[in-house]
Amino acid sequence: MADQPDAFGAELRRRRTTAGWSLAMLAQRVHYSKGHLGKIETGTKLPGSDLARRCDAVLEAGGRLVALAGKSPPDSPSTVVAAEHGGEMWVMSMAPDGSSWLVPMARREALATGAASLFGLSLGGQGVAAAAEHGATVTTFRALFEQIRQLGQTTSPSVVLPTVIAQTHTLRGLANAASSPAREELLRLAARYAEYAGWMAQEAGDDRAALWWTRIAVETGTAAGDGELATYALIRQALITLYRDDAAGTIDLARQAQADPRMSRRVRGLAALREAQGHALACDYDQCRRALDRAAELLDAPENTAPDGPVMGSASVAGASLTSLVTGWCLHDLGRPQQAAEILDEQFLLLPDTARRAYARFGARRALAYLAAGEVEHAGALSRRVLDAAELVDSATVRHDLRRLAQSFGRWRTHHSVRDVYPRLSNTLRTPAL
Repeated sequence: MADQPDAFGAELRRRRTTAGWSLAMLAQRVHYSKGHLGKIETGTKLPGSDLARRCDAVLEAGGRLVALAGKSPPDSPSTVVAAEHGGEMWVMSMAPDGSSWLVPMARREALATGAASLFGLSLGGQGVAAAAEHGATVTTFRALFEQIRQLGQTTSPSVVLPTVIAQTHTLRGLANAASSPAREELLRLAARYAEYAGWMAQEAGDDRAALWWTRIAVETGTAAGDGELATYALIRQALITLYRDDAAGTIDLARQAQADPRMSRRVRGLAALREAQGHALACDYDQCRRALDRAAELLDAPENTAPDGPVMGSASVAGASLTSLVTGWCLHDLGRPQQAAEILDEQFLLLPDTARRAYARFGARRALAYLAAGEVEHAGALSRRVLDAAELVDSATVRHDLRRLAQSFGRWRTHHSVRDVYPRLSNTLRTPAL
């Protein structure tokens, strides 16, 4: 573990000498100085996760070195649907200057303070009942959902969330006024809105709200007879555990999501991609490769039936392109930065211009891969482009990788390319989400 540097250093030295390498040879392969590696081996310095991954890969340690350098994963619940909320409500406050925020509040407290009057504006009346039964209502809300998702690719979650939340509640209100089958159709769409609210909440850096909205999506989808959202919720939670560096939790949740063969190929394929990311985090190349192959088989083949409603998961990148982007992501975590960079380069030529969130996410990985491969100047040039997108989409998950990038750039601050980009990168990380 991280509090036992001697164990990592001793194992690193053992594997290096078994391979017949000098410290200089290892330094050349992992792009760290011989002196730094010497201090790691003697236990006077702690190994960073990136260095541990590179050493693990070049020495073919199969995750052993990563495990010795790693930290204990945080406790995380096994499923979203098991999360308790105790009658909790989320009150959305909107200020005259256009800012808005969500506040968790117990239902009893909301009643006591009068905040529950916000929920007294319930939908009702003949007009609402007629709209609920009218076919154009669902069609319009579905088109609006696609527009909101496009907006979410190019702007901050703080811009998108108020609209998504309002439409979720509107759809649930319409569903209450409708009869079958319109009621189920409205609830299914409300569930998709709620799931997207959970994703935007995570992007805003609020995992608690993300889990709350995901649970609302599961409950709403279940009420409509849609069990697939409960499975997809496992994939969503696995993304939270992934960004907490919890490899075991990510793999477990992703495998649960693949367990039911009745789920669509797309959902099982997305779960396989998440499992691959978990294995990459654990530096298990063989298991990661198997999960990626399984994902490619599931995502590249057409579904037997057309999807009922908006596509699940990423709408901006799909199929083989998504599998390849995640492959590049995984190869970086597996300590194979050159391979990662080559794959990500190919896929970036195919990304649509509107997919700024995807560009920022995988672009940060691309810059990290080039930096890990020792191509500092190119990594700096790529980082400038990534920051253009990152500042636009204001993503907490992208900032996770930007922090890693800033830490890695710290070793190269005297390099002219790093001097140019480092102040802007630091400023981006200091600027809080709106």
